[in-house]
Amino acid sequence: MTTSEKETAKPGAFSVFIEEVRKNSLTVTILAIISGLLAGGIIAVVTTEAVYQAVGHSFFAGIQAIFVVFWNTYRALFTGSVGVPADIIAAIGSGSSDAVNRALSPFFESLVQSTPYMFAGLAVALGFRVGLFNIGAEGQIFVGALATVWVGTSLKGWPAIAHIPLALLAGAAAGGIWGMIPGWLKAKTGAHEVINTIMMNYIAFRLSEYLLTGVLRDPNKPIPISAQIEKSAWLPRLFDDPNRFHLGFFIALLMALLVYILLFKTTWGFELRTVGSNPNAAKYSGMNIVRSTVITMILSGALAGMAGANEVLGVNHNLGVAFSSGYGFDSIALALLGNSHPLGVVLAALLFGFLRNGAIQMQLTAGIPIDIISVLQALILAFIAAPAIIRTIYRLKEPKPVGELVTTSAKEGK
Repeated sequence: MTTSEKETAKPGAFSVFIEEVRKNSLTVTILAIISGLLAGGIIAVVTTEAVYQAVGHSFFAGIQAIFVVFWNTYRALFTGSVGVPADIIAAIGSGSSDAVNRALSPFFESLVQSTPYMFAGLAVALGFRVGLFNIGAEGQIFVGALATVWVGTSLKGWPAIAHIPLALLAGAAAGGIWGMIPGWLKAKTGAHEVINTIMMNYIAFRLSEYLLTGVLRDPNKPIPISAQIEKSAWLPRLFDDPNRFHLGFFIALLMALLVYILLFKTTWGFELRTVGSNPNAAKYSGMNIVRSTVITMILSGALAGMAGANEVLGVNHNLGVAFSSGYGFDSIALALLGNSHPLGVVLAALLFGFLRNGAIQMQLTAGIPIDIISVLQALILAFIAAPAIIRTIYRLKEPKPVGELVTTSAKEGK
């Protein structure tokens, strides 16, 4: 075993942390989400000037103001992310497809917001399963979007049945190559993937700025933005305007299913999980840790690249500077919240997508800053990462130590 292979086989502090988070029960996860929502409501209350004015008037007026702010905040969050129940019922009763489309538009927009979270969350979760901490999903999203824009704008006259898959593959390939670089450095030299993926993020950001002010820039626009991709590369939308719900949501679900099959239904997936759980046992049994590391980072980067492709093909149809809005960084929280399991990631992505979409209406109607959603997400992540807080608050018993069974025969993973 070479020095670099020895370094690769060592379980790092991040791997230990991830394993500890994965031990959280479903009860702890649900209570962490509820606690985060309650804490977010409290922050919304204490940062609202009307509450202090009411408290100065009388104690009971202050209590009433607190409940009003709390109610208005989460009512606006709900109606902004799902829709107004009365309007939905009335639209369905009217029999008008246009009315139903408009009434359900907030719900489907939340699904649109959830889609890139699914891709990026799966990317990070796959790395977690193999003991790798991919902080580079944001940069991989950017390069995936760049490659997708290039294919979407440069190929003229192609049929949609060929143009769409090719543009998606271009985004996945670019993200995979971007992920392969830190994966190869990790496997061959022992260089830590956290540092390398962070540095690759900055390279991706500056590369996108360079290209969007150069060869990819739309010459007819005064700002650094690409030209619109050909309509033959647009992901089909399933409803009329203003609904933006598109085929990318189902592609993301398909990717989640494929990741699940890979990890839990194949011998290769068993080897990957073994490398993540116990690299020493994996090495002893003859598993190739170097290969597993590189391939995992390629697949992780490809999934993140598809998040960028999805936003270009299904939502924006062009690419501007800083288009991602932090999907790659939020994906770390998603993977932890979803317990690094594809189904958990999908559910966590839906939660974040609904929160993100509802925050706009919350700011408009309740006057609560949209940034409170970022605080709320951070609180949920903090409770997930520190389950002892939840167990102390709700007086839960410590879980019995149950580890993942790791054998030295790949055949037993079937």
